[in-house]
Amino acid sequence: MFTNIARVIKFAFQDFARNKGISIAAIFVLIVTIMVVTGLFFFQGITSYLTSEIQNKIDITAYFEEGTLEEDILNVKNEILKISPDIKNIEYISQDQAFQIFNERHKDNPVLAKALEQVGSNPFLPSLNIITNGDPLQYEQISDILQTSDFGKLIDKVDFNQKKDTIEKVYSITTNINKFGILAGAILILVAMLVVFNTIKLAVDSSKEELGTMRIVGASNWFIRGPFIIQGVIYGFFAFIFCILISGLFAYLLSPYLGVMMPGFNMFDYFLTNFWILVLIQLGFGIAVGIISSLIVVRKYLILRDRLMVGHSSLEAGILVRVQVPQHQSAQFRGRPRRVES
Repeated sequence: MFTNIARVIKFAFQDFARNKGISIAAIFVLIVTIMVVTGLFFFQGITSYLTSEIQNKIDITAYFEEGTLEEDILNVKNEILKISPDIKNIEYISQDQAFQIFNERHKDNPVLAKALEQVGSNPFLPSLNIITNGDPLQYEQISDILQTSDFGKLIDKVDFNQKKDTIEKVYSITTNINKFGILAGAILILVAMLVVFNTIKLAVDSSKEELGTMRIVGASNWFIRGPFIIQGVIYGFFAFIFCILISGLFAYLLSPYLGVMMPGFNMFDYFLTNFWILVLIQLGFGIAVGIISSLIVVRKYLILRDRLMVGHSSLEAGILVRVQVPQHQSAQFRGRPRRVES
């Protein structure tokens, strides 16, 4: 058994070294394919960041009645978190904090500053700013709970109705971005796999004579497939080495430019943080595509060759019967007198 495995590995490396041009082409095509998958991986990271940033800008605010104790407001916060575990963040804003935030935002607007002076007291109410995963139904559910449950007596108003249209539009945009990413990824991966399949088919075609000889001498299917499976692993491994280096280089070079457009996102940090996940994706995908393509191509070739061999054997048998029958019949009638007509 170990002897057969060693021979299969030996044949695989011999074919790999002998067919240098096809081997390089297969590795190059796999590099392109893996980089397409890697690009989708980085695209998913960017879209996740953008989606999160957009969702974090959308919230609903529950304003409490003036004079509501801070302890009661914090109790409401804790109860809401228990009822709706999908809430990403709830921030308590006191009256004084709301006043400071307003002044900071509008410090360059003298009209508003003068209006506050004329009011004389703090006109703002304590509030809870609530952020979920962006689903409008969750925001609506939280709004209903705040206004219709035991919390209703403490609540002055919830601004969900004013923000409903904006929340629905943002959620629709983020959902469509995710769907587009999945669809585009599936199409690109399918096209890339077809190209890989055809490239590996060239490698198998170049070894047709050897495959035929191995089949004639009685080699098993797995012994014939083995070298091509090993070659698929070799293709995938070399492609992975190139791809991980290219990915790191591109992430490092593009980080400053993306940082200008997305200050909170660093592509090189994202690459380092998800390094082992990326290694698993690139190495696993490259080897899997190489092995699966090799298996399919060799299997089709073996099936086709077996059918041709069966058809050839049937043809030979038919010719043999046609040749033998006249000889047999001639032996039966040999020596009989010929009929002479008068």
